[in-house]
Amino acid sequence: MLALSAEGILPKVDYAIFADTGWEPAAVYEHLDRLEAEISAPAGIPVLRVSAGNIRSDALDPNHRFASMPLYILNQDGKQGMTRRQCTGEYKIKPIKKKVRELLGYPHPQRIPKDVYVEQWVGISTDEFHRAKDADVRYMKNVHPLIEMGWSRSDCIRYLTSRGVADTPKSSCLGCPFHGNAQWRHIRDTSPAEWQDVVAFDAAIRKGNARANAAGNKLLGQAFLHRSRMPLSEAPIDHVTAAERAALQGELADAEELEHGVVDGCSPWACRGDADAPMQDDFGLAS
Repeated sequence: MLALSAEGILPKVDYAIFADTGWEPAAVYEHLDRLEAEISAPAGIPVLRVSAGNIRSDALDPNHRFASMPLYILNQDGKQGMTRRQCTGEYKIKPIKKKVRELLGYPHPQRIPKDVYVEQWVGISTDEFHRAKDADVRYMKNVHPLIEMGWSRSDCIRYLTSRGVADTPKSSCLGCPFHGNAQWRHIRDTSPAEWQDVVAFDAAIRKGNARANAAGNKLLGQAFLHRSRMPLSEAPIDHVTAAERAALQGELADAEELEHGVVDGCSPWACRGDADAPMQDDFGLAS
């Protein structure tokens, strides 16, 4: 959407907003730098980076309030569960709303007049039209340009290829529990340092987040990043699901919609925790 706006195919937006959890893959930050230099800056569209802190550091800091990640739990009686997902709201949606309020000139707790709002573009394509939803606040009006253009994921890839940015990485926390096996393998096989980072984090959260433990609310079980509820270093991430196999063989174009994803991403407006659907990058475009 940023490139389409910069090129004039879509109207020019005033801003693009990137919600940074502080724990993105290096490739995402590198790509964002490139987008700013090659697309947004020449078009005069500022990319605003907003953040509520570093989600990894906050989870391990007993003195910091932490919005829980959806960790996989193995209870003492052998039953399985998951912790509540609060991270998307706290680390993505909340900082975006804060910035939007500032841009409108009504920072919290000022009341925003009924007729004052931003038009926010959300990058959902026709493949996942069911993900298109209205904003939950009056001062943000969600618009879905790709759906209005009738563009599918394939159309987006063709366009990105024509602009020389077809290698756009999906945005998500390195240690997001919603990663599928393919994403865990990708981290392990392409970035050893990032793999050691997520393995260390997985071991550190075995008893839950540090704040809860410090308050005496220790988890009555064990927490894991991988859905097998095994330590990430031992988890069966080399298992290739039927959906992944079909995608690799070109038999199923949208195989990432199954089995928690061949390629995962996370968006403030389409988190996998809300439904088993693929997610877009963390860009909000406002005008």
